[in-house]
Amino acid sequence: MTRSRARDLNVCGVTAAISVIDGKWKTALLWLLESGPHRPGELRRKLPGLSEKVLTQALREMEEDGLVHREAFAVLPPKTVYTLTDFGRELSEALAPLSDWGHRRLDRLAEAS
Repeated sequence: MTRSRARDLNVCGVTAAISVIDGKWKTALLWLLESGPHRPGELRRKLPGLSEKVLTQALREMEEDGLVHREAFAVLPPKTVYTLTDFGRELSEALAPLSDWGHRRLDRLAEAS
């Protein structure tokens, strides 16, 4: 899905929701940020395989979509902290039943093997 779909007003609600969490890392970032504020370095350490470039891009898109708040402190070295906005928390809560369904699916797959 392309970023332009995130701003398309002529799509169904599910597509509109999925467009803001599309990608490999955004749901994991939402999940981590549910627990409270995180600095970018903390997020990278908790998500092995996530490059700094991709993290920066995902966080910028999530900020643009109103899911996260970025706070930059005027200190040396520079300090930046990301937190979920109320809108991001609302999305996270809406995804909880989908997460439950996914865990049930994984349980079924484990039982079948």
